[in-house]
Amino acid sequence: MTRVKVCGLTNADDVSVAVSAGADAVGVIADVPVDTPREVELETAAALLADVPPFVTGVLVTMPETAAAAGPLAEEAGADAVQVHGDFSEGEFHELRAATDAAVLPVVPGGDTERAEALAPVADALVVDTPSESGGGGTGETHDWERTHELVESVDVPVVLAGGLTPENVAEAVETVGPYAVDASSGIESEGGTKDPDAVRAFVRAGVTA
Repeated sequence: MTRVKVCGLTNADDVSVAVSAGADAVGVIADVPVDTPREVELETAAALLADVPPFVTGVLVTMPETAAAAGPLAEEAGADAVQVHGDFSEGEFHELRAATDAAVLPVVPGGDTERAEALAPVADALVVDTPSESGGGGTGETHDWERTHELVESVDVPVVLAGGLTPENVAEAVETVGPYAVDASSGIESEGGTKDPDAVRAFVRAGVTA
């Protein structure tokens, strides 16, 4: 069964909707240098993650200056996992893993198999996304799912598929890629930073049953 993460949550009502819909993980974005309506202050991220019930994974999504800096951020936010955007090396992620109890989820661009395979040994899971020019996610664009399927077959860690996923295409994405989990943000919003409850429920339902 494919797991589902709902990301870019900015308020308690949207966290409640995601959890009630059956999401396996919820993500909040903090401490990123890019302009996004989904970013919240770290204090807000901590408050939102504190409301996440047991057996649902709370994920801090961040883009720090150094990989190691993500460790204290994850601890302050009370996150179960930290999703890290940035062009950091295998060694830097190794340092991060030593600095935090949170699961470490490096983000790799879709199609960059070489980087994904290099980071797999120091990752608890890999998030394959469609990055913007600034390196952040949330572009609302898909990538080559066939390439990502090949990655799923070649690495020994879970692969989380992100990038342009919606209730309408997630079933096809799961069938093509065979990921451990799927991750959506902009594709399930009524407007930037605000989730559409019907879209969230439809995405979770389609992702889980695909």
